Amino acid sequence: MMNNPGNWAGNYFYGAAKIHEPERIEQIQELVHRSHKLKALGTRHSFNDIADSPGDIISLSHFNKIIQLDPEGQTVTVEAGVRYGELCRWLDAKGFALHNLASLPHISVAGACATATHGSGNQNKNLAAAVTAVEVVTADGELTVFSRNDAGFEGVVVSLGGLGILTKLTLEVFPSFQMQQDVYENLPPASLENHFDEISSSGYSVSLFTDWKSAAFNQVWVKRLAADNVSIKAEPELFGAKLATRNLHPISALSSENCTAQLGSCGPWYKRLPHFRLEFTPSSGEELQSEYILPRRYAVSAFHAIDDIREHIAPLLQISEIRTIAADTLWMSPCYGQDCVAIHFTWKMDWDAVQQILPMIEEQLAPFEARPHWGKLFTMRPAHLQSLFEKLPDFRHLLERYDPRGKFRNSFLDQYIF
Repeated sequence: MMNNPGNWAGNYFYGAAKIHEPERIEQIQELVHRSHKLKALGTRHSFNDIADSPGDIISLSHFNKIIQLDPEGQTVTVEAGVRYGELCRWLDAKGFALHNLASLPHISVAGACATATHGSGNQNKNLAAAVTAVEVVTADGELTVFSRNDAGFEGVVVSLGGLGILTKLTLEVFPSFQMQQDVYENLPPASLENHFDEISSSGYSVSLFTDWKSAAFNQVWVKRLAADNVSIKAEPELFGAKLATRNLHPISALSSENCTAQLGSCGPWYKRLPHFRLEFTPSSGEELQSEYILPRRYAVSAFHAIDDIREHIAPLLQISEIRTIAADTLWMSPCYGQDCVAIHFTWKMDWDAVQQILPMIEEQLAPFEARPHWGKLFTMRPAHLQSLFEKLPDFRHLLERYDPRGKFRNSFLDQYIF
């Protein structure tokens, strides 16, 4: 048992009565069997109370093993507490890769998948789309395995922690590949207006950064496949943005030491897809995060809507990132059935001020069916949020089937799902 920790950012402290650190599946089963209320805790990268419990919490810190690689079936099975950084190094050494990664490699596989966390790329689905099977300790304390061909599996993967205590996941893997990363500076607003689709498809993964101090975008990070492990000479301009001649941090005032290699340097996929290196702390300090995900067809209109209130946003902002995500079939994914664009905000650590801005942003983005990232900060009315997820009634029935007494429910699920 451990004292109640805060989350990674330090803006939330868990209110659970006890936090347990089991080392064996049987211990998890016993805890589930005898508990009235319980939730699982991963690497604590959520910014809200989605992982908290009015009862106890189970930390998955000891469930961090890579169990099996199936080269022929092209899958890997891991314990739920494994972090992407450790998994990626191990996979690459075996000649395999994942299809995509989030900005941070420090997050757990289970937590990222349960909240539909994503990377970037017009053809790349969110991280949970790679899951082919999960093992869960359900409310009766029994181990239940769900596989991709099972009815309702699309509701199991992005579970928001409501299905049970996730213990194992099986993920699709692919042959390892090499990448390069180039950064462009000062993208003109007209280019974003007229060429967003071309810009967002200019690499395997593309991220645009802005501080919303002006209509221009500060940086465009383009991550491209390097055929035959040979870097390709980058064009000096990308729709008016100039190729950077030095390594950059997304927040231009900060050192790039913590960032993954740029300037067209060729390297393994797992050292280019994230923005930040595994061996360094990626944060610029204490921060808050929000993100809104909307159909890609509304991208440019949504940018204009945010630009209209940038004088309110910019003083509280560290940086904002724009990414694209391909459609998936996962019920509670913001990208269910539609290609999306995500608008991410990294805020200064001032919740009193930020919570005044979020309703303004949500109002501006409401015409575009914007959905919040489940693990970040938002103020959206529950009824409105629920109206944006067409499969929510099916998801609710799934949770009620496997957890009829609400053992894994908490205030977050009660407010936004039930």
